Amino acid sequence: MRKYFSAFIFLIVIGVTGCREQRESLPPVIVLQQQLYETVVGEPVTVTPEYENCGEETVYLWTCEGETLSTGPALTFESGERGEYWILLTVGNSAGEDRAELRIDVYETMPPEVSLPGASRGFSVLQDSLLVLAPEVSSALPVAYSWTVDGEEVSADSVYTFPTGETGTFEGRLRVENRDGADEVEFTVEVLSPGEAFSWTFDRTEYGVCSGRSLLLRPLDIEHPFDAVYTWSVDGAEVQSGEAPEFVFDLTAEGSHAVNVTMRNSYTTASQDLTVTVLPAEGTYFRAADASSSAFISQVCEYTPAPGQFINDGYTATTMQQACDYAYGRLSEGAFVSLGAFGGYIIVGFDHSVESGGEGVLDLQITGNAHSSSSEPGIIWVSQDENGNGLPDDTWYELRGSEYGKPETWQDYAVTYYRPAENGMSVEWTDNRGGSGTVDYLPAYHRQDSYFPAWISAGSYTLRGTRLQDRLEDENGNGSLWIGHPFDWGYADNWSGTDPDIDKFSICDAVRWDGQPAGLKYIDFVKIQCGVQAKGGWTGEQSTELTLIRDLHID
Repeated sequence: MRKYFSAFIFLIVIGVTGCREQRESLPPVIVLQQQLYETVVGEPVTVTPEYENCGEETVYLWTCEGETLSTGPALTFESGERGEYWILLTVGNSAGEDRAELRIDVYETMPPEVSLPGASRGFSVLQDSLLVLAPEVSSALPVAYSWTVDGEEVSADSVYTFPTGETGTFEGRLRVENRDGADEVEFTVEVLSPGEAFSWTFDRTEYGVCSGRSLLLRPLDIEHPFDAVYTWSVDGAEVQSGEAPEFVFDLTAEGSHAVNVTMRNSYTTASQDLTVTVLPAEGTYFRAADASSSAFISQVCEYTPAPGQFINDGYTATTMQQACDYAYGRLSEGAFVSLGAFGGYIIVGFDHSVESGGEGVLDLQITGNAHSSSSEPGIIWVSQDENGNGLPDDTWYELRGSEYGKPETWQDYAVTYYRPAENGMSVEWTDNRGGSGTVDYLPAYHRQDSYFPAWISAGSYTLRGTRLQDRLEDENGNGSLWIGHPFDWGYADNWSGTDPDIDKFSICDAVRWDGQPAGLKYIDFVKIQCGVQAKGGWTGEQSTELTLIRDLHID
């Protein structure tokens, strides 16, 4: 609701704020550090923009619902009534004028909000190692911290280093309090001995591979292996043993094979059974295009975005099928579908197999909404229906782009996102490299209840893929202009002002796990996955958007 100005008691602040250049031959430019401000009843807030091309003759005018608030370059005000206030700032000189609108939300009270990334799943740490707990606190007022462990207060600092000398499970709580109220978060810390500390995961336990191809098998996210030795066996016979955890399966005999990997170190033993089915050779399930085939996708098989500001925005989906129908409908209309933050993906299929035209031939078009100041690159993966069941459950091959294989490009990067405890909260995440953060809730622009996908029922979910270097830059240094710089080639939703084929891709760029060409003659499914984990202040998270996916060999 836009409130009327009569509720304001305002103070005009006279003085020179950030004036970058005094060039009155050009019209002034307003540079807002932010467009949403928050305060409480009776608590003043100050807005101090920066300006370009300003000088002594520059005229400033702040208005709300047509009434003048100030004629100075900055504004400090307080309100005696709660509400949502929209302020128009007009700045002019002899060469012209500029305008900017901002919003100030005034609350009756403003208790703090606290989040601790990873708290919802608890923390696991090795005995005598370092665990630093650094919360994120939102408060317009000064706050006091209180950390307790098993009911006893242990610290009043903003950051707490948890003692890990004793093993066991400990119950922790952080309470943050200001003048208007308090917020708290509970968590557990499990301190593990070396014998308890080892862990690993597998992306699946059943695999398929075409006869004549090899398959890389490996555990993921290995924690605390110490002096581990990994032993692999196939159909009961040992085939490999050593420090390397991965194994290349290259049997050609069709049929099902029992595979086992066992880890042994000085403290413990762990084992995992797998099944690998050798499938018929490539081409067995090829589906040739005919006169009725469409160049455009025929289905969205899966839509699993990461949390983001466009997720759940303007649509309701509580099942995967509803989410897929929504995404397919959007793409059919040429409207964009957002993949959210890092790892969010969509899988699509065609009514035929898309053939590779060979080296240097472009086979797929994947269009996003990138422009000169916004590249939000998506990694492209392709797959054949190797087992012929019509489902995208076979091996995925990454399309090599300009950043493939570089040290700053992370393979097997995984992020876990956690469902917020309440509506209107940011989404916390942790990754498999010790990082953490949030996908920020942006009430000024997207006010749906939650940015966590409504059709994912679990309290958390993990997305894994290739992460590109963060090229999002605060161009002006004050948070007003964020630029997503592009990559050279090979990514969806990536800008180029000179390359007309920037949104076209070749199946020949598909690579195996070792970076060698996959040599695919055709593909049946395409997966596009957001390849960056970055956010830019008021613009929110970087997220790949898509508007078109088609086979370039069909008109």
